[in-house]
Amino acid sequence: MSSNKRIAIILSAILLVNMMSFSIVRGEEKTTDTAKVELQIESPSAVLMEAKTGKVLFEKNMNEKHFPASTTKIMTLLLIYEAVEQGKISWGDMVTVSERAAGMGGSQVYLELNEQQTVHDMTKCIAVASANDASVAMAEHIAGSVESFVKMMNDKAQALGMKDTNFINTNGLHDDNHITTAYDIALMSRALITKYPDIHKLTTIWQDSIIHKTRRGEEEFGLTNTNNLIKWYEGANGLKTGFTPESMYCLSGTAKRGELNLIAVVMGSKAKQTRNSEVAKMLNYGFANYAIVKGDPVGKVVGTIDVSKGNISKVDCVIKKDVQLLVSKNIADQKIESKIELPETIQAPVEKGMKVGEIIYTFQGKEVGRSDLVAAESVKKANLKIMMKLLLQQWH
Repeated sequence: MSSNKRIAIILSAILLVNMMSFSIVRGEEKTTDTAKVELQIESPSAVLMEAKTGKVLFEKNMNEKHFPASTTKIMTLLLIYEAVEQGKISWGDMVTVSERAAGMGGSQVYLELNEQQTVHDMTKCIAVASANDASVAMAEHIAGSVESFVKMMNDKAQALGMKDTNFINTNGLHDDNHITTAYDIALMSRALITKYPDIHKLTTIWQDSIIHKTRRGEEEFGLTNTNNLIKWYEGANGLKTGFTPESMYCLSGTAKRGELNLIAVVMGSKAKQTRNSEVAKMLNYGFANYAIVKGDPVGKVVGTIDVSKGNISKVDCVIKKDVQLLVSKNIADQKIESKIELPETIQAPVEKGMKVGEIIYTFQGKEVGRSDLVAAESVKKANLKIMMKLLLQQWH
């Protein structure tokens, strides 16, 4: 056999081995993402997010732009709760219905011109019955006009990192320029439920009512939740549905089991049953495969420091914030380890809540978070009498 032929055979063999190795690697890559293998989602766009960390656990075209319909109202609700927190409005304030609000179509609670409802009841109508008229009334009450409120919505969207969202109205009635994505809906859902968990008091209501107060007198009007998941899915606690002929069926569904909070969003589903079942399917996947591993609780005493020249000689050190880590369930039995860093002594005066050290958490050898350690109480600088007393105690 000639040397050239021998070299050609060797090169062919090397090429074949490389091709086989490449095929094996590619095959392994295709099976590592179990979420995509196990979840078959028919809806054109979907995402599953863990609320505490914001980590995406599954997605399908999550950044694809779609019409959001009434899932828009998640942002409306977020700005209502923010306005209450900032003291701009209160839950007992009376909201007067304008002609514009009373003239809204689509899902509504049939508010009449000049009718008045409290901020709380207007918000309940939005959260439970997806009321377009209440959304407009609240926008005008908070910002003076719908246009000013929409600007607030878009500003908040930018602040939350919702890069593919443009709001045109407060309620989601169709407009070709009113768009968002499944991921952006998950972001604003996360902001609402983590900062204002009281929203679940409204979003878990199945049936309720308001009293219309009009020139004809008082009339009771029934409210039924548009989110069927809260009736049959274990742990479901929100959040918002949406439908127009252009958007088709949308849903941002939230659920909590134990310490794990999940947000599942679908957009553009062909049927109400599909959006419900696919949100449930994603939530099932999250609860089956993930868990929260926690560090020490806030306020736990983890050490003591000597205080120099203080009216007391020692001060307890407590944890300022908790650390929670999202992990796969197959390693959830492993614990977060911690290391405490504190000085031997500090100088008085010491203010309660003042940082005195840190606790550092590691999981499987890697740092996963840290918290300040703060003084559990204030320590005043000692006067001469106290100093002498402390010295005498040390001598004895």
